Amino acid sequence: METPESILRRLEFKVVRRLDGFLFGDYTGVFYGPSLDLAEVREYQPGDEVRRIDWNVTARMARLFVRQYREERELTAWLLVDLSPSMAFGTRRQLKRETAAEFAGVAGYIAARHGDKIGLLGFPGRDVYVPPRGGRVHVLRILNTLQQAAMRGDGRGLGEGLRQAARALKRRSLVFLVSDFLAADGWARPLQELARRHDVIAVWITDPAEHELPDVGGLVMRDPESGQELWVDTADPRVRSAYRDLVTRQREQVATTLRHSAVDALMLSTADTLLQPLLQFITYRRRRGRWSSAGR
Repeated sequence: METPESILRRLEFKVVRRLDGFLFGDYTGVFYGPSLDLAEVREYQPGDEVRRIDWNVTARMARLFVRQYREERELTAWLLVDLSPSMAFGTRRQLKRETAAEFAGVAGYIAARHGDKIGLLGFPGRDVYVPPRGGRVHVLRILNTLQQAAMRGDGRGLGEGLRQAARALKRRSLVFLVSDFLAADGWARPLQELARRHDVIAVWITDPAEHELPDVGGLVMRDPESGQELWVDTADPRVRSAYRDLVTRQREQVATTLRHSAVDALMLSTADTLLQPLLQFITYRRRRGRWSSAGR
């Protein structure tokens, strides 16, 4: 198994350094929205942003009032990482859990480089926890914790993990929700509640074999979370078509839930390295920020 130190060195050379100049000068603008620490409400002045109007106070006072926020000096990021058994799957470059660890290393390195803090919460369960701190040694601790963490639980853990994070995170933070989102129902409402208070980014990890059932004849397939086994004739085109339709519906449902929760998705695959998806995501966030500014 690759050591946390070697993982971080490899990511620094192959990913982080190649993001230099593209990301670091605009770090907070790419990943953080405006502060939600309300300082005061004051009367509207020409030039104030319309989106800051406090309509409740305006209705009571019969005059326009705007919300003024206190600038946050210290930024805190959290890695909320799925440790359910489905993350221990991969048919290409690596397992999904290894892709999750690589992303954790990149996110931690970037945060540490800017003097910010980053913490770790694993789900399901409550024993995988690393409080937010800064520095390279702390990032190595996060990587080591993820490597040693046991896969456990089932698809119901996503909702509980989101509720756990909502209880634990007291101040506005950046939350990277790292999962394959192969979860049962019941996580949409907790995600919406978490996203109201924090800037949540879904890091959606998939494996190519999950998208299309290969034609390899009869197979005994096992659900890694429930343990249930099922014999499947993959040579039957009807079976492959039904599987394709099921996967398409599941992915559309996840995308709809993220969109309704105002959560952006960073798509990662076990078949690819992190660099290109990160560059595409950063470009998207920058463009969206410019569009938002132009529409104010």
